[in-house]
Amino acid sequence: MKKFLAVLLAAVMICISFVACSSETKTDETGNDTQQATLTMATNAEFPPYEYKEGDKVVGIDAEIAQAIADELGMKLEIVDTKFDAIIPGVQSGKYDMGMAGMTVTPEREQSVSFSNSYATGIQSIIVKEGSDIKSVDDLSSETKIGVQLGTTGDIYASDDFGAEAVAQYDKGADAVQALIAGKVDCVIIDNEPAKAFVAANTGLTILETSYAEEDYAICFAKDNTELQTKVNDALKKLIDNGTVKTIVDKYISAE
Repeated sequence: MKKFLAVLLAAVMICISFVACSSETKTDETGNDTQQATLTMATNAEFPPYEYKEGDKVVGIDAEIAQAIADELGMKLEIVDTKFDAIIPGVQSGKYDMGMAGMTVTPEREQSVSFSNSYATGIQSIIVKEGSDIKSVDDLSSETKIGVQLGTTGDIYASDDFGAEAVAQYDKGADAVQALIAGKVDCVIIDNEPAKAFVAANTGLTILETSYAEEDYAICFAKDNTELQTKVNDALKKLIDNGTVKTIVDKYISAE
């Protein structure tokens, strides 16, 4: 019996140790220790200025807005950098609490996940080489080789408009841009802010004046996670109303 109790006590101590390691202790205003829940956000740090890396840290508009949301909810933010097309499946499975990656609300995505209210408006732009025969959206056709990042709205829209054969998919937007420079594709369709960053970093490229599409960015959640969706929406509304979201966006995107 004593041996059984000793084993049971050891097991209990292991469980207590595990729980203590899997959560963060935070001291509140009264000096008492409280357990702080973690908010896990999946992103793809290849879309400056919305998300990109400085060293090993993910920074940008989405990272700062997510941190502000976590602060409002009294949670610790954990950002996981993954492939863009892995975000929605990861959120669906419960691997991540939410996905935030300059993600547009589309009917296709709404079949898989739920979305928050919009927090920013994005534009899909077209990058070409200087002197290209492609001067506007009207010059695109099924004969045009279009570079896109896999799983993005640029990928979805271009595939729908011009057929899958016209679209070359890449894991990263930067890889699509390098394919353009190498002459493997005729243009790249990508979000406007990353497009500006890529053009600034690579000589001989330009962005067409006419945009390809306009869209709203939002945060995605598993369809059954309505509690978190509501809490994030409430926090997001407060951050929009008090000017926090605008301040963050203005920090990264100057008025033109």
